Amino acid sequence: MPELPLEMRRNGFDPVEELGRAREDQGVVRQMTPFGVPAYLVMRYDDVREVFSDGARFSNAHTPFPGVSDMSEEEQAQMRAGNLIAFDPPEHTRLRRMLTPEFTVRRMRRLEPRITEIVESALDDLERAGKPADLVTHFALPVPSMVICELLGVPYADREEFQDRAARLLDLSSPLEERNAARLEDRAYMAGLVARAQAHPGEDMLGMLVREHGDDLSTDELIGIASLLLLAGHETTSNMLGLGTLALLRHPDQLAMIRDDPARIEPAVEELLRWLSIVPSLLRTTTKEVEIAGHAIPAGSVVAPSPLAANRDRALIDNPDTLDITRGAPGHVAFGHGVHHCLGAPLARMEMRIAFPALLKRFPGLALAEPDAEPDFRVFSPVYGVHALHVTW
Repeated sequence: MPELPLEMRRNGFDPVEELGRAREDQGVVRQMTPFGVPAYLVMRYDDVREVFSDGARFSNAHTPFPGVSDMSEEEQAQMRAGNLIAFDPPEHTRLRRMLTPEFTVRRMRRLEPRITEIVESALDDLERAGKPADLVTHFALPVPSMVICELLGVPYADREEFQDRAARLLDLSSPLEERNAARLEDRAYMAGLVARAQAHPGEDMLGMLVREHGDDLSTDELIGIASLLLLAGHETTSNMLGLGTLALLRHPDQLAMIRDDPARIEPAVEELLRWLSIVPSLLRTTTKEVEIAGHAIPAGSVVAPSPLAANRDRALIDNPDTLDITRGAPGHVAFGHGVHHCLGAPLARMEMRIAFPALLKRFPGLALAEPDAEPDFRVFSPVYGVHALHVTW
């Protein structure tokens, strides 16, 4: 098992106390990432926002891509193609501009009726499963999986395959060779979908990209875009739904607020995003020598700005370690910040705003099936969550 970096060590919902002490006392610490690359962990709220905001000094394009060091330059370029998080402006801007219209708030509102149908269908499945049932299997994972499948043009019948690949790809306790194999399998699968879209473009996002930007995007870029959107589109939101439900069940007074008054859901979602911060850190590379929190960091160094540490900083909010769904947590960096602010944030927010109240309305007596049992947290994953959540009602 790899040694977990500081920001990935948790006690249930909370970061370990050492993270808070390091943030207050040092602001920056040097450690090893799970990918075997040394990095400077950036923890204070203002510093994390600065790193996210300044793509000229803190580069995505120069950051080592995990698991490709043994590949040729041509193979590495193919693996990075279309992956928005692997580029800086202007290349990042070129790719993002093609996708932004599909993720606007206005576009999400048009999707709301269909997302509501998907949520209700998943709740039907959860009810049919009978109590106790695994909320992850029957609700948290299916909802964002079906939404992104329909949006992107991925057959939902293939969900078990791509969910299995995603699980293997994100399991940091597995050998690098196994994770690389899952990445290559994913690209091969996406290559087939892209070829189909190029031959017969449909009304989904892949079809739109082929029709409207087919002359501007290479096949490798289409594969990379589709791979990133499918992985990010279901992994992050599914873990927010599972872990967020557990958080509410462990705070029954706040669960009752949402159950009895669904209008409270918007600030509740923002607070859950801040408090849970399921993506503990991201990686950037310095293009010149920089100073952060009084620490001189050489050019060419990997830095790891931590949304988890920043979102639990008193510089952002009072009593940051307390979950309070009434405050809304304005300014949190759970979706990042700056030009790389999560493209899918409006979709993720809408899914949660629909899913949590619908779950609590359908099952007003929702409870943990084994309230004293320790949940199986996704410890060795760059996206925190629970593997399973057994509930009753």
